[in-house]
Amino acid sequence: MKLIRNSLYAACFSLAMATAAPAFSADSVMVGGAEMYANKNIVENAVNSNDHTTLVAAVQAADLVGTLSSDGPFTVFAPTNDAFGALPEGTVETLVMPENKDTLTGILTYHVLAGTYTAADLVAAASANNGSATMATVQGGSLTMTLNGDTLTIVDANDNAANVTIADVMQSNGVIHVIDTVLLPQ
Repeated sequence: MKLIRNSLYAACFSLAMATAAPAFSADSVMVGGAEMYANKNIVENAVNSNDHTTLVAAVQAADLVGTLSSDGPFTVFAPTNDAFGALPEGTVETLVMPENKDTLTGILTYHVLAGTYTAADLVAAASANNGSATMATVQGGSLTMTLNGDTLTIVDANDNAANVTIADVMQSNGVIHVIDTVLLPQ
């Protein structure tokens, strides 16, 4: 019996290893200690990033999981946990309360553009417009893309600037650009 059980475990392990994603592929980028696969959607990848647990919790609290799992395409500027941590104390805890869902949804969708815009697309748009380009967000506000040397910077309606720290994390339904600041609409 023990031999059968061990053989069954070995077969299951072999099957799991054969169907698992490769340890690292040309179609993936490391974010928050986890691989982000181009064949997975924004939510499927984001839940694995240790640097985006606050963003994932906020997306869940705002009921945006279905939207960000849909076909899109979307360009998401994804603030890190440190970016959320830089907000005034208690801000995140207050925003994820059910009574603040509309405000939270507005902030999160302010980080999203309809369509897939790579860093090269955003840089080209800024370069074509004397160094800055304004783009409409899904929330209805606008973000301004600027170049700060070799760094792509996203400026919100309040003149807060977020630097893109990891660009072009391709997803099956768009692209993520990791940023170091939470963007806020007016």
